[in-house]
Amino acid sequence: MLRQNQARRGDLKWLKRQARTDRRITLALLAGVAAAWLRQTPWEAPGGAESLLGLSIGLLLVSGFAWLNAAYLVTRTLRARREPVEELRWVSRIRRGKEWAFWAVGAYGAWHLLQFVTALLLR
Repeated sequence: MLRQNQARRGDLKWLKRQARTDRRITLALLAGVAAAWLRQTPWEAPGGAESLLGLSIGLLLVSGFAWLNAAYLVTRTLRARREPVEELRWVSRIRRGKEWAFWAVGAYGAWHLLQFVTALLLR
């Protein structure tokens, strides 16, 4: 039977492995959102309802804020610590970064849907 300390070490190894996978997912999401912004964001303001324009800008700001938070948390995890408590903080930062990256993708998706619906309704 495994002793409690050995079981904990196994759990920590699993957490670190999962965190590395989460970090790759987060970096892919961040790169995808940045590429989508550069490709599809209109840099000139379209004419139309001011409320839709305000909502559109708000969604882009939320997406940008979430993207910056995710990038900040992921950059804080570039160097892993050796103590178990610091390794758990490392895992926690990666998970929070992944959550923020999904928020950025969600806000960008909502912005894109708003642009699509606005184009359908105004034409």
